[in-house]
Amino acid sequence: MSLANTQANPNPSPPPVPWADLRNARNPQLNSEGQLQHLLSLEGLSREMLTHILDTAESFLALNSHDVKKVPLLRGKSVFNIFFENSTRTRTTFEIAAKRLSADVINLNIEASSTSKGETLLDTMDNLAAMHADMFVVRHGQSGAPYLMAEHLNQLGIKDIHIINAGDGRHSHPTQGLLDMYTIRHYKKDFTQLRVAIVGDILHSRVARSNIHALTTLGVPEVRVIGPQTLLPSGLREMGAHVYHDMNEGLKDVDVVIMLRLQKERMAGALLPSEAEYFKHYGLTQEKLGLAQPDAIVMHPGPINRGVEIASDVADGAQAVILPQVSFGIAIRMAVMAILAGGKQ
Repeated sequence: MSLANTQANPNPSPPPVPWADLRNARNPQLNSEGQLQHLLSLEGLSREMLTHILDTAESFLALNSHDVKKVPLLRGKSVFNIFFENSTRTRTTFEIAAKRLSADVINLNIEASSTSKGETLLDTMDNLAAMHADMFVVRHGQSGAPYLMAEHLNQLGIKDIHIINAGDGRHSHPTQGLLDMYTIRHYKKDFTQLRVAIVGDILHSRVARSNIHALTTLGVPEVRVIGPQTLLPSGLREMGAHVYHDMNEGLKDVDVVIMLRLQKERMAGALLPSEAEYFKHYGLTQEKLGLAQPDAIVMHPGPINRGVEIASDVADGAQAVILPQVSFGIAIRMAVMAILAGGKQ
């Protein structure tokens, strides 16, 4: 049986999160004046706001060529990185971004913190807030955790502490989505003329959800998702995506290919026959890339599993922009923190 036709997971959607209940209510990310108070998701943000973040990041990108790569926008501010899941690119680029804005950065060691003794997430935040924290960058395995933190602050009337979601469960990864949008705009300029394909483990991917929301908001006319039935959640068409199970068909004439990692740590049960079978059907090779536009770019949020979702000669090839994505991530995260702190509204 073809992998593409494998029986679908009977419950393929991620668990509901509190965010979903607020789609018709006030966006908890925004203050009463419609300005960004927290960054929890790209869902619900306007095209103008997304473009403003991208434009602000572009102004920070020029710092890379300076001998002194710092600006004083967050001088005297304290940024706490709270990562309940492992991270290399996201955590490091957030730390670099905060330091380039002249903030004091505190990296909380979760394994050595009181959370290992049973302290709740909100109690941890309250104690850090009492230490005069100004911003929390949070990665958590549970969908909706950064939202709960933001709502807690909103209910207490605390407006000078900001939450940035650095990835929550299978729900959202807004700064990765933003840096992906920056990368696409940098190389392709006009979103309204593009076909974009997102390939792989969509079911467990918070990056895929953030990208779909951002791409459709920014006016991309055709967003394709490609993967086996077992790794595609329900509701993709309602989000504005075109669903493909055949990679050759899905890649035809696309301008951007976003590959995703197989998130085996989130998989419950046997969703795939084997990694070799997966690569045969959904791994990006030079031959499959040849079906896309000749000037198509290849992206990946990392970490890369070579020989599973992408061949090494593609990942290291001329059409890959994977390392520039990482560089752009610093500027995007600087932009988000500067906007939240009020320096770039």
